[in-house]
Amino acid sequence: MKKYTESSIYLINLAILDFFLVLSLPTKIYFSQDDIKVSSHLCGFLQSLYFTNMYGSIYTIMFISLDRYIAIMHPFWARVIRSPKKTIIICVIIWVFVWSVSLCTFFIKVKQENVKCFHDLSDNIWSPHLIIPLEMFGFVIPMTILLYCSIQIIRTLLITVSSSVESEESKAVVVRIIICNLVVFMICFGFTHIGIFLQFLVKRQIISDCTVRKHISVFLQVALCISNINCCLDALCYYFAVKEFRAKFKYKPNVTQVQNINT
Repeated sequence: MKKYTESSIYLINLAILDFFLVLSLPTKIYFSQDDIKVSSHLCGFLQSLYFTNMYGSIYTIMFISLDRYIAIMHPFWARVIRSPKKTIIICVIIWVFVWSVSLCTFFIKVKQENVKCFHDLSDNIWSPHLIIPLEMFGFVIPMTILLYCSIQIIRTLLITVSSSVESEESKAVVVRIIICNLVVFMICFGFTHIGIFLQFLVKRQIISDCTVRKHISVFLQVALCISNINCCLDALCYYFAVKEFRAKFKYKPNVTQVQNINT
């Protein structure tokens, strides 16, 4: 691509986040074993690497939806608000924000000498001062913005009458991408944050039944595994984007074809 757009920059950022999340999975698998204990600082860094990419993906998907909403719903504002440079700045801010929060959380709150990484987190991490902001700013607010923007865009596209078949096909592609984003977001991150909230209730002794506590622990681990599938499901969004890109050049005649037509 000779020129990068706002959408392509967001997708590249999302691809980088997915790539680093995949790189963190082998360490998560290894250090999650019961008989392997590491220093709290190493564990804090590994957990920060894993959760940084998760919440980086959440915010990137949210900004992709917000950027699309501004472009479609407010085209005049878009000329002022949207630009590739501003998009790069937003992506950098996402990285700095999620890394800062994640490192401060795990390095300050985890104080044991040796811990079972990814398996036996400090009880300090499950304090209301951390979990409630995490649920609100890490999932509820991004989900609300994503839902609002997606519903408004789909509603507008469906009621708008296009002047050509090509425009209708472009609208269908955009709708498919939006629906894929919603499905990926809800499946991958919804169960995870439900599990985190339930585990928070367990740690605060609000849920005390032993059997229920075990089920919640298993549910959280399964939900985290489901959130990792985000790396695969994001590829659906990439597929539709590339499909749209290919369609622009599929029937583009080359110079020889134009000359033959003219002759």
